[in-house]
Formats: sequence, structure tokens, C-alpha cells
Amino acid sequence: MEKEDLNPDKQKKKKFARFGIGTKGAVYLLIGGLTAWAAFGGGGKKTGSDGALEYLIKQPFGQILLWIVVLGLLGYVFWRMYQTFADPEDKGSDAKGIARRIGYFSSGIFYCFLIYSAVSMLLGSSSSSGGGGGQESFIQKLLNQEYGRWLVAAVALIFLGKALYQMFRAYSGKFKDKLEETDMDEKARKVMIHTGRVGYTARGLVIGVIAFLTVKAAISYDSSKAGGTKDAFSFVQDEFGTIVLGIIALGLVAYGIFMVIKASERKMNF
Repeated sequence: MEKEDLNPDKQKKKKFARFGIGTKGAVYLLIGGLTAWAAFGGGGKKTGSDGALEYLIKQPFGQILLWIVVLGLLGYVFWRMYQTFADPEDKGSDAKGIARRIGYFSSGIFYCFLIYSAVSMLLGSSSSSGGGGGQESFIQKLLNQEYGRWLVAAVALIFLGKALYQMFRAYSGKFKDKLEETDMDEKARKVMIHTGRVGYTARGLVIGVIAFLTVKAAISYDSSKAGGTKDAFSFVQDEFGTIVLGIIALGLVAYGIFMVIKASERKMNF
């Protein structure tokens, strides 16, 4: 593990950020687990982030569990915003550094929306089904603008770039960046490497399908063609079959496991 910093304020920030990263992993464990469970005939249903939260709140002590998830996601947003504005890892202000920090910021914003969905469920003002409705509404708003089709195509390119970056991280070994491998035993290191590579591959595939669906929306001028994770799962099942869907879902379970490992092993500068 990283050298201990005895500053109490920094320790609290680190623990909050680690809790956030671990919570993100737990959400992916739910998404992948529920979808794999459905794909292999055990019950469950294909689901995205909102659907995973909806499943959680329906469980015994579900409201308490979901409030814990909200707190954890706040920790993740805090970490992403700290990376964006404090730049603790010296990404810099050149084009590459700014691009990375914009990526951190957009990730934080996405999880802000997820927190909003969770709190809405807790307050009884949401009946989310875990689909791509929010994204579909966003795409429709873009299509209604002048040059809307080109704006949606630009969004698709962003998704495609993110998908390719996930693949790059998987096979270049970049997913191991900032992880403390030296203090991990051999078994833990192997689990970290395998879950990271498989997890980032699966995530890249899902985001790639979302990019494809967004392109279809731009070409057809129909926002219903777009979608989120749940819609990507449906596309994979329709086009490639249930087994392929199950394998990709298990890949997202692996990503969730990797994020839980990362929560405890990541180097953090505060």
C-alpha cells in the first residue's frame, strides 16, 4: 500500500474516495450479475445503472442500502471532481492533460445524474425501469436543434472514442496504472489482472454498441434508436444471442470486481 499520510483531513478524503470507487464497482456487479442471471435463465432482467438501483431498493432494507450507495456515489463524484480541478496526478494543462481532466469531469457528471435517479427513487418520485429513456430524451433534444443530426453523430463519435479507449486500457495494461501491485500476493495480482482486462473489454464492447445505436439515431433521425446499457444488452441478445449477452454481462461483473480491488489498492494523492 501507499505510504501512510497521517494528516487526518487527507485520510478522510482518501477513505471517502475509496468508498466511492468501491461503490461504482458494486453498481457494476449488480448490472452484470442481474443481466447474466437473466441471460442464463436464472431469473433477473437485463438492466442498466438505474435498473440496478431499482432492484436494490426492492430488497429487504433496500432504502438503507440505496442511501449507502448514494453516499458512495457522492464519494466517487468527489474523487472525479478533485481529479478535474486539483489535478493531484499532474495531468497538466496541455491538450492531452485537458482531455483527461474533461473525461474525469464528464464521468463525475454522469454519476451526479445517477445520484439524482437514486434519490428520486428514495423520495418516491421516480419509477425508472433502468432503460435508456434519459439518453433517448437527450438525443431527441439534440435532434431538434439546427444541425441536430450532426450533433448526435458527434455524440456517437465520443462514445466510440471512449469504447476504443477502454479496449486500449485493457490490452495495453494501462488499467493497472496507479495500482499498488508490490504489496499484493500472487493470487490477488492475478485476479486483479484478469478481472481488469476482461472487465475493460466488456465495458468497451457495451459502449461500442451504444455508439452504434447513437449513429442509427442520427441516420434515421429517430431518438428511439438510441439507448443506454440496457438497450445495448437487448441489441447484443437480438443480434448475437443470449450466450454472448451472458458472457459480456459476466465481463461487467469482472469489471465490478476489479473496481472493488482498485478501491483499496489505488494510489491517491491529496
